[in-house]
Amino acid sequence: MLKKLVFAVLSVLLVISMMAGCGKEASQTSTVTPSAGQSSTVPATTSEAPKSSGPVTIKFIQNSANGGHEEDLKAMIDKFHEKNSDIRVEYEIIPWADYYTKLNIVLNSGEGVPDVFEVGYENFAQYAMNDQLYDLSGVIANDKDYKAGSINQVLFDAYSLNGKQLGVPIANNGCILYYNKDLFDANGVSYPTPEWTWKEELEAAQKITDESKGIWGTVSPIQTYEFYKTAAQNGGYFWDGNKCTINSSACVEALTWMIEKSTRYKVQPPITSDIMTQADADTNAFIAGKVGMLRGGIWQIGRFAAECNFRWDVMVEPGNVQKAHNAFVEGLAASKTTKYPEAAWRFMKFLAIDEDAVKIRIDSGWNIPVVNDESIMAAYYAITPPESRKYIAAINDSSVMPPLGPIPEKWNELTTIVNEEIEKAKFGEITPQQALDNAKERLEKLVK
Repeated sequence: MLKKLVFAVLSVLLVISMMAGCGKEASQTSTVTPSAGQSSTVPATTSEAPKSSGPVTIKFIQNSANGGHEEDLKAMIDKFHEKNSDIRVEYEIIPWADYYTKLNIVLNSGEGVPDVFEVGYENFAQYAMNDQLYDLSGVIANDKDYKAGSINQVLFDAYSLNGKQLGVPIANNGCILYYNKDLFDANGVSYPTPEWTWKEELEAAQKITDESKGIWGTVSPIQTYEFYKTAAQNGGYFWDGNKCTINSSACVEALTWMIEKSTRYKVQPPITSDIMTQADADTNAFIAGKVGMLRGGIWQIGRFAAECNFRWDVMVEPGNVQKAHNAFVEGLAASKTTKYPEAAWRFMKFLAIDEDAVKIRIDSGWNIPVVNDESIMAAYYAITPPESRKYIAAINDSSVMPPLGPIPEKWNELTTIVNEEIEKAKFGEITPQQALDNAKERLEKLVK
């Protein structure tokens, strides 16, 4: 009797769901329709909507597949569907320039809100603080198929707030140290190792630099993103809770180090040179064989593999007191209003750690997987160049997130302020200490 009653209720819900789905706009939206059959059971502790006899539909929007990885995303969703026939994913890829404008509109209006959406860390923190995300903690805890730690813990923890798991990282993009093996060999310099600090970097750079030939030992940009990472390598941070600490001695030392590689040690091009001021000039100089070491994004690997006429490799960046790397994480979150949190979690989990999804990510050269499974990652490590690709994945463990502090909604204003003060310091108008004192004063005004 009870089974018949449940079946009747579920049938009604299916009809309602199908009627609602008929009104959805079809333009610019891709739908992957699963085969019928398998169903799933939701733990009683979740708020999952009652299941129908057919698949549930979750809506997913994202931006990172735009511009070259559209087919890769489709292939991932096809694979997800093969393994999860009780869930149908309707998805839309939105160009980066329009993505957050559209996402903010739907989240704030409450209309057309996706069940799952891609979110970078800067925006994740804002949505989390605004209580717009679903707490996945219970769903994850009840997933007997998920082993804690399967996703890189550093990145996984970054998508939590006050003990609540409000998002899931599925991939990472970051920066690493590229080096020209031919220049190292020609100057009798040993290759970088994971144990290197700024001291060893400087010593190697001094041996490689030949200003008369336009060859530089090391090159790093001097701007906010590079600075907060370099500061972390020296144990310095922009914030201690809600207190601004950007002018701490550790941060001042880091900014001084970044500038003095050009002005004092002269192992980096002059501050006013094209390499230090023009977009992509540092990348072009590395390709031309004029740079011994370059801190750059992993997205440059494909270009280096195609255009570098010398032997090159990668290594984790030297730190001073610890390792630290930029993390530009591709994360997913579920909207607080989703009716299908268990389905949303299964989809997010799949994109993060499923072997087929990770293989597609690896084969397409999209970004760094976040799965903690050496048997799966072996395929990633085997791709050359670079020979030392395993160190690219290693940056996940020393990733530092953008220093949002208590004002995540003002990240753009924060970066503008810090960049303005850094510019004054690097051109010698004021000292690094003065620049960061100024930055602290201006950032504290943003908090008020």
